[in-house]
Formats: sequence, structure tokens, C-alpha cells
Amino acid sequence: MNIQKVTDHAFGRYGRILEGYDLTGILKEMKHTPLPEKVIYVPSVEALEALPEAERFKNRAFGGLPIQIGYCNGDNHKLNALEYHRSSEINIAVTDMILLLGARQDIGADSTYDTSQVEAFYVPAGTVAELYATTLHYAPCTAAEGGFRCVVVLPAGTNTDLTFQTGQEGEERLITAKNKWLIAHEEAKIAGAFCGLKGRNIDLAE
Repeated sequence: MNIQKVTDHAFGRYGRILEGYDLTGILKEMKHTPLPEKVIYVPSVEALEALPEAERFKNRAFGGLPIQIGYCNGDNHKLNALEYHRSSEINIAVTDMILLLGARQDIGADSTYDTSQVEAFYVPAGTVAELYATTLHYAPCTAAEGGFRCVVVLPAGTNTDLTFQTGQEGEERLITAKNKWLIAHEEAKIAGAFCGLKGRNIDLAE
């Protein structure tokens, strides 16, 4: 699969690079987070949210809205699923990593999505990338031996457990957590997820 650079023009369809953020405290704190073989996602980490940098992300990137700062770490080479939110998501690459991205506009009327439309982007360590609300994404992929660490900044409450019943038709059947719409590949065997990804489950290790 062709892996583009996050600085390439093609990335502009999915997001943009954010400049002017001091990452010193965040990167230092992330050294203490686990790096398991399987991907782990923690939506909210108090130690990250208590840093002075958090206030800057809250005000500059989200216009003062309450935010949560967590992380997604692990060793991953597969697409497995794609999700989107009703808001931008900010990814801070603690290590080099690769993002597999798509466009929500390409989801079919039946909520299916052809994985041949996915594009891959290499994100070097220290990069702050905003992914737009229309961008399909999931766990990053490993770019260097040992796995990846990625900080994830989102509006508070995103990706937390649902406190309401969802419908089984249309877009509603994609809701798997608060502010999270998910389309899975059947090979990933994600419990309760709608398996609407059609085509190859992309594997960058192949």
C-alpha cells in the first residue's frame, strides 16, 4: 500500500497539522504509559488532563469546550474498523506511526464502505494532527519496531459507555459509544459492531 506523508497535499482532505503547541509535559507523561502488544485505548487520563498544555488544547483547538485527553498505544498493522465523531479529533504522535484514513462522504447509503478507498499517511513523532469530523479513522498502525504511542484529544465524554438505547436501522446502528459511530470489518470480530467494511482488511505487514 502506498504510504503518503502527513505533510502531503492529499492529507488536506482528512485534516491538518497544528503548530504552536508545547508538548514537553505531554511527551514526558506518555513515557509512563503501557505499550502492550495488543492495542489499548484509554479515553481520559487525569495526569494528562492536569497538565498546563491541556488548557491550551481546550481553548485553542476546541474553542473552550470541555475536553478529554487519553491515549492509544500498542502494536498494530491492520485496519479492522473505521469510526467517526461529530467533532474533530487531535492525535499527537509520541512515536512515529501510520494513520489509515477514509472520508465519511464515501460511506454508502447502506452504511457500507469499500476499504479500497482508504489512504495511509506516515506521521512522524512530535506531530500534532487534527482529524476532521468527516474523517474515518481507527487505531494507528506501527511505523517502527516496538509499536506506537499516540495521544488522543476529544470533547469530554467521547468514546465512553452509552447511557441510552440505540436503534438498529440506518446510521443509528453504528453508534457503539458516546459520540462514536463505528463500521467494522468482519475479520476483526468486534462484538456488537456493524460489519460494513467491504473488501480487504488492510494489513500493512503484508
